[in-house]
Amino acid sequence: MLQSAGIPGLICILIIALIVVGSSKSPELGKVVGITLKEFKKSTRELVSEDEAKEDKND
Repeated sequence: MLQSAGIPGLICILIIALIVVGSSKSPELGKVVGITLKEFKKSTRELVSEDEAKEDKND
């Protein structure tokens, strides 16, 4: 079974990513990740609001 990595796992992944990408590209990578998370949250909110609207119509 897969388990959550938690904070230590996340830190380890970030350190490995920093080594692979390099310190010069890390600000760009952070910006891209931030934009991606923002779009993901926006899409999730839209899906939830659509589901709530469908439930309201069915009631």
